[in-house]
Amino acid sequence: MRAFFIDRPGHTRFGTIEEPRPAPGDVLLRIRMVGFCGTDLNTFRGRNPLVSYPRIPGHEIAATVEWSGADVPETIQEGLDVAVLPYTACGTCPACKRGRPNACRANRTLGVQQDGAMTDRIAVPWRNVLAAPTLSHHALALVEPLSIGFHAVERAEIQPGDRVAVLGCGAVGLGVVAGAAQAGATVIAIDLAPGKLALARVAGATHTLRAGDDTLPEQIQALTGGDGPDVVVEAVGLPETFRAAVDLVAFTGRVIYIGYAKAPVTYDTSLFVKKELDIRGSRNATADTFRTVADMLALGGLPVDALVTQCVAFDDAGEALHAWDAHPQDITRIHVDLT
Repeated sequence: MRAFFIDRPGHTRFGTIEEPRPAPGDVLLRIRMVGFCGTDLNTFRGRNPLVSYPRIPGHEIAATVEWSGADVPETIQEGLDVAVLPYTACGTCPACKRGRPNACRANRTLGVQQDGAMTDRIAVPWRNVLAAPTLSHHALALVEPLSIGFHAVERAEIQPGDRVAVLGCGAVGLGVVAGAAQAGATVIAIDLAPGKLALARVAGATHTLRAGDDTLPEQIQALTGGDGPDVVVEAVGLPETFRAAVDLVAFTGRVIYIGYAKAPVTYDTSLFVKKELDIRGSRNATADTFRTVADMLALGGLPVDALVTQCVAFDDAGEALHAWDAHPQDITRIHVDLT
């Protein structure tokens, strides 16, 4: 089969791999579309500590069922279009026992700790597919990143009337904006790129502010009556935005971090205590959240086409990744069409 590799930082190539051998509880999937995300960009840049090389990326997946094993329910039939939960769960670690398999200690995400979907076919356990036959391939490939944003909203326990600041309006951040708006919050979306701020408005942001403005803290204070946001969700992954979340949030507020900072972060920890903050991580998403997002997309809750900056053919995947590295602010999402 065809396969696309990130061979080492800054270098990609095309090659071939063997066909997968599905187990009785697996489904064989024909890959239709894969989204490139910030994780893939950081793998390309050599900034992803979870990746070894060479690696086949791809965990934002739209696929069609080609074959079902003997132990797969009859409802999952050949020809069904699906999204894919790209995570694994051991079932025995503390996170799994607490009903939070998204944070499994032994998780191996497709395209990160194991090879992903930038190839013609993959085999996955049937429980990892989400049937959504009414969604387009573009929408199916957006379910995963938007679900990560929706899960962060769940971690934040956002209530109607909360004031929520979202730092970063890529696809994950837009998922936070949409989820928080649906929960009844007033959402302040913050990003460097005007195009992403425009998308945030469509996703439900009440206010949009440009990052990098020296008066940003004062603008946020003005929008929150001088108190600061009840919740700040960091969806950028930079030391300065990690610190800004703690600086900006209200006393007794909640800070939610998605992903990792790419360098050590130094804090004035007195704010943790003075403000009596809840500081929480948010990792991956659950099957229930995938379903919530798929249902939202099926109802037209977000303009799918607007969220995808460009769609390229499989043969152009390497060039697209190199271009994104050169101009990161211009891209919300790249989709690679494998059909």
